[in-house]
Amino acid sequence: MKFYLGAHQPIWLTRVPDVPLLVSHRRLGHRRTLPRAVTDWALDSGGFTELQLHGRWHINAKDYVRAVRRYADEIGMLSWAAAQDWMCEPHILQRTSLTVREHQRRTVDNFVRLRELAPELPWLPTLQGWTRSDYQRCADLYERAGITLTAEPLVGIGSVCRRQSSAEVEHIVRAFAAHQINLHGFGIKITGLTRYATALTSSDSMAWSRRGRYVPGCGPSHRTESNCLDFALDWYRKIQTTLNPAERTPLPGRS
Repeated sequence: MKFYLGAHQPIWLTRVPDVPLLVSHRRLGHRRTLPRAVTDWALDSGGFTELQLHGRWHINAKDYVRAVRRYADEIGMLSWAAAQDWMCEPHILQRTSLTVREHQRRTVDNFVRLRELAPELPWLPTLQGWTRSDYQRCADLYERAGITLTAEPLVGIGSVCRRQSSAEVEHIVRAFAAHQINLHGFGIKITGLTRYATALTSSDSMAWSRRGRYVPGCGPSHRTESNCLDFALDWYRKIQTTLNPAERTPLPGRS
């Protein structure tokens, strides 16, 4: 399973050639200059924060396409870019005042729109829902829209990171993996990975940063370790050791 280390700082794209990174559009969209990547990376759309803060998407599909084209051209090595999906956590539904079904419809419609506008970009479709039947309904919506999920290189499974260790999420993940869908788990931490990593093609997490908030900084410039590259890489090594206990994973160094 390929694991993407969530990164606050886009400059890390230039420093860790052996570690796939996940970087948010919210960290890149305002920048006049962009780093040139030395590692594979994926783009998170920032949808959870967008909906939590505003209850809707502020950036339209055309502007998002323009931004992702720029990232693909100027940063390079872009593995995939998440579409502007609509999460289905209960508190996000309260913020948007919409239903799970409406979030799913908007999620699928946006993916179709992005692919129409820029078919050359590596868009990631994402299954959204809350219950197992919700996710199946979302898959059916993609099918009706002409998107065959089994033919996609990768399909995200969303709205799971805050309940990623539950038996229900494990059942959902394994059910779709059994249908030969290559799944990416958003925000899956160690507790979830130990249960169903074998059903995922890839995953990501920024759990290291949350943990680092409670660890004293390693130097005068770090009050805590919540934004420390060395701390993040050490956590990444531990993840790799957990996933591959028979292999010793050397700590990646900076270039």
